[in-house]
Amino acid sequence: MTALALAALLAGCAVGPDYVRPTMELPQAYKEDGPWKVAAPGQVDGNQRWWEAYGDPILNDLIVQANAANQNIQQAAAQYRQAQAASQIARASLWPTVGAQAGAARAQTNTNGTQRLADSYTVGLNASWEADIWGRIRRGAEAGDANAQASAASLAAARLSIQATLAQDYLQLRVTDLQKDLYRRTVEAYTRSLQLTTHQYEAGTALRSDVAQAETQLRSAQAQLIDLDATRNQLEHAIAMLIGRAPAAFSLAPLQAAAASDSAMDANAQRLQASLPQIPTGLPSELLERRPDIANAERLAAAANANIGVARAAYFPTLTLSASGGYNSLAFGQLFDTPSRVWSLGAALAETIFDGGARSARNDQAVAAYDAAVAQYKQTVLGGLQEVEDNLSTLRVLDRESEVQAQAVKAAQLAERLAMSQYQAGTVTYLSVVTTQATSLTNQRTAVTLLGRQLVASVALVKATGGGWHAGQAEPQPPLAAR
Repeated sequence: MTALALAALLAGCAVGPDYVRPTMELPQAYKEDGPWKVAAPGQVDGNQRWWEAYGDPILNDLIVQANAANQNIQQAAAQYRQAQAASQIARASLWPTVGAQAGAARAQTNTNGTQRLADSYTVGLNASWEADIWGRIRRGAEAGDANAQASAASLAAARLSIQATLAQDYLQLRVTDLQKDLYRRTVEAYTRSLQLTTHQYEAGTALRSDVAQAETQLRSAQAQLIDLDATRNQLEHAIAMLIGRAPAAFSLAPLQAAAASDSAMDANAQRLQASLPQIPTGLPSELLERRPDIANAERLAAAANANIGVARAAYFPTLTLSASGGYNSLAFGQLFDTPSRVWSLGAALAETIFDGGARSARNDQAVAAYDAAVAQYKQTVLGGLQEVEDNLSTLRVLDRESEVQAQAVKAAQLAERLAMSQYQAGTVTYLSVVTTQATSLTNQRTAVTLLGRQLVASVALVKATGGGWHAGQAEPQPPLAAR
């Protein structure tokens, strides 16, 4: 009974506060989560890889490459393994330390001028164990476990960040392809306008200034087309880095050119717009379980709480139990005989009497670290809520704006056709043609830019809502490419 009581005492007593997840008031629903819906067949949920909702096999393949070879992910994976090892080290202190030793020695003695040689042989085992009466070791193990869980969440956050950045860069590259295709068609149209104006000038029905205006407009469009190459190249280089490859060893073929269309967008743009997925945001309270950065901050708060117990346990004495046993003999042949047996049992109690206030300062330090971790956790939650609200608002506004912009494109295209017909009929000057063509190009490029912003914001919303990740989700084994 005494042994059972002692075991219960050793197992049940742990100084320091038991951890309770910090609470904070959360809204019942998102402010910006209105009735709007993006018209799309895709759906992002926690049961699928979210990037597949965009329906692009090239993007899917790039994400797979990034998961395997991105160096930031490799770094986070290595840090996760490091945290796991640290947790195992902390837990190992809960168990006794057992050692073995064996030795042989020869010594010479000199007694009254008589020299003698003596041999000695030893072999044995020893063990020591710190009785964790006050829970110092257990609190340290709790902190180690929480830090490992925080590192797992940090790895998930790094992976999500890389995936989202890669998806945004890829989608922006495809939008740049759309803009290049738009300017390519514009250059072709402006070339025809210059040829028409030149023929009319040669026939005496147009002014030399009309030819100059047509050529100016053409050269400006050609310059813009060339300038888009720089944007595309930079995005291509960024994608190469994200998938762990040198820019010189990577390239993406452009979209196949689409035919001109009277609608606001060509076929390629329409396909991209149709890829915009529906993104269920859930409830604000669910965000605590869906964002890995929030889980990371919460686990760090748990580790900081456990460290308070470690600091407070330093106020109490430590009890170390030790035991050893083995054999000791002057003759090797008699080493394992019964008379050669030796053993010892012992206990040591140690307590710091004076440390100049160091223990009190360490306790204050641990409490302050916990308060800081709680504040960081709450700030991370608030930041996550803001990101969701921001991207919900952005997507809703862009959805309405793109509808109005599509109408503006159609009106501008009609005005461009009418102005060209009137110029050919001689009822307006070429300045009217130039003005309407510039307006049409500006509106078409604005429509494509809005599509790009919608795509980027949709990825940002996926990231803001956690990308399908859930707290407690089993962490996959990290890739071995960088080991």
